[in-house]
Amino acid sequence: MAQNAKTLSVQGPDGQPLTKADLPSPGIRRWVTRRKAEVVAAVRGGLLSKSEACERYALSEEELAGWSRLYDEYGTKGLRTTRIQQYRTN
Repeated sequence: MAQNAKTLSVQGPDGQPLTKADLPSPGIRRWVTRRKAEVVAAVRGGLLSKSEACERYALSEEELAGWSRLYDEYGTKGLRTTRIQQYRTN
């Protein structure tokens, strides 16, 4: 799918279409793996820019980049908060 400002949906981490309405609410405090993966997919697909995602969810660019790297390396399981420390030391 082309990445542009008019992107209405992207492929979500589960293979289903993902729209802005499907994304976690701004101000979310409990980040489960599915929500992190949805944000990564939205940024990659052009649904949100990196800066929009960081602002919307009060994330640092480093945190978002970390989610993306962990997702690439380990899939959704890499986004588990209980596993992040283990993966970061490898």
